[in-house]
Amino acid sequence: MKLSTPLRMMGAPGSPYTRKMRAVLRYRRIPYVFVQQNSPEAKTLPVAKVPLLPTFYLPNEVGEVVAVTDSTPLIRRFETAFEGRSVIPIDPGLAFLDELLEDYADEWLTKCMFHYRWYHEADATKARNVLPHWARVDVTDDEIAPLKAMIGDRQIERLRVVGSNDVTANVIEESYVRFLRAFDSQLQKSRFLFGRRPASSDFGIMGQLTCLALFDPTPAAVTISESPRVYAWTEAAEELSGLEPTDSEWTQAGALPETLRGMLAEVGRFHVPVLLANAAAVESGADKVETEIAGNAWIQQPFPYQRKCLGWLRESYGTLDREARRTADRFLEGTGCEALFE
Repeated sequence: MKLSTPLRMMGAPGSPYTRKMRAVLRYRRIPYVFVQQNSPEAKTLPVAKVPLLPTFYLPNEVGEVVAVTDSTPLIRRFETAFEGRSVIPIDPGLAFLDELLEDYADEWLTKCMFHYRWYHEADATKARNVLPHWARVDVTDDEIAPLKAMIGDRQIERLRVVGSNDVTANVIEESYVRFLRAFDSQLQKSRFLFGRRPASSDFGIMGQLTCLALFDPTPAAVTISESPRVYAWTEAAEELSGLEPTDSEWTQAGALPETLRGMLAEVGRFHVPVLLANAAAVESGADKVETEIAGNAWIQQPFPYQRKCLGWLRESYGTLDREARRTADRFLEGTGCEALFE
């Protein structure tokens, strides 16, 4: 279904998914209007069933404008609604790997983002003080103080949802350092994950890095120390409307650098064990997810949405034809990711 423009999008600068989708719209040159969360303008808009950021206001099957969330399906809906400047690789096997890496960004790197922001006192203090002012600057310190306290208390309490706790903290922080090193190696070979034009997974990673590398002080210091290259890439990747991509700028499967396998190995090392253990817990009705990651204990509460994510990945893998599956399997082999589809 074609969509009329400008699209209306409600979000906030502190939301990695807002930054992800805004960067996609800029790159694809899709006109949009941005509405700040908690602004007077936002209060007049429909409310999503699950209020997540960003929220788009799009027609449903009968033409009614409804609130729509969830960045991954939105990206694919916009692929069919707007022509040109696609963010999905042409090769279906690589498109699947792109989807898997986007899921890693959206569902694992976001654990890193949320953990660093609310687990460390310096980061929580900055976030508590700055986030409310994105919607309101024309208030006194006394007026905004209750909102600062409420946001901090609510988000710190939600650490348990993403699996951040004293048991898992070292695992999460180790995974972020390993990600930076793997992504740095990839960028030395290729400007983006699948060539010289960005894919949806690039935008997923960039969205999380706008927080991890650019805003929150503890992971920002880690990023600068480990990879100034990744820091610079993040700032540049937010505004790619000036690129003039061609189909030839997608790297052919046979020419992809081995560093991409290194990225997938990080997915297999950290994200895959949690996806599988979480799915088992949700399906059995368990009240706790308990597994092991690289020899370390992992404990969190079950997360039904990530069970859906696993189902969508398996569905996508199941639709690949023989040649596309052979392409995907060649990169998945030995990374730990293949366990998702056994």
